[in-house]
Amino acid sequence: MNKKERYQYILDYFRNQMPEVNTELEFGSVFQLLVAVVLSAQCTDKRINQVTPQLFSRFPDARTMAEAEVDDVLEYVKSVSYPNSKAKHLVELSRMLVSDFGGEVPDNLDDLVKLPGVGRKTANVIQAVAFGKSTLAVDTHVYRVSHRLGLVSKRANTPLKVEQELVSHIPEDIIPQAHHWLLLHGRYVCTSRAPHCEKCEFNAICPKLFDHSKLG
Repeated sequence: MNKKERYQYILDYFRNQMPEVNTELEFGSVFQLLVAVVLSAQCTDKRINQVTPQLFSRFPDARTMAEAEVDDVLEYVKSVSYPNSKAKHLVELSRMLVSDFGGEVPDNLDDLVKLPGVGRKTANVIQAVAFGKSTLAVDTHVYRVSHRLGLVSKRANTPLKVEQELVSHIPEDIIPQAHHWLLLHGRYVCTSRAPHCEKCEFNAICPKLFDHSKLG
C-alpha cells in the first residue's frame, strides 16, 4: 500500500463512520472557544468542560474578562494544568482583544498568534472550528497517530512538519474534520500507552506490521 492509497483508505473510513465531527470542548461563542482551547493545553477536554460553565457565567466575553484581575480568573481555573500561567494569559489576551480587535476574536493566523498564550496549534483550532478554514491543528494525539499510521515520514519530526505533510495529502474540504478524526482516534483507540489495537479498524494496515522505512 503506497502513501496515496493509505490516505484514501483511512480517510474513507473516517468519512463513512464519522461524517459529522467537531471539538468535544463546550462553548457558546468564538471567545469562549478560544478560552477553552487555551485552557485545554496539556489537560483533558473533560476537565475543561467541568471548569468553563462557571468561568463563562462570570466572564462571558472578552470585555468582562479584560476587567478582571488574574486572581479572579485563577479562582475558576485552579484545577486545570498550569493554572497560574493560563489565568494570566486569559486576562492578557482578553485585554488585547478589547484594545486591538474591538473585543472580537480575529480569524487569521497572524493576528491570533499575537494573543498571549496562543500558538499555531490553538490558532489553527480557532480558524477551523470557529471560522471554517482549512487549517489542521497538530496536538500530541494528531502527531502520534500520523506517525503510527504511516501518514507522515520520519522527517516530520515537529508539529509544523507533520501539519505540512498532512495538508499536502488531505483534500482541502475535509482538512478541519481530519484534525478531529485523528485526534479522537488517538484519544480513544491509538492511545499513547497501551493502544487498543484489537479494536482499531486500521490494525491490518498498521505500519507496525511492516518496515517503516518504506512509508517515508
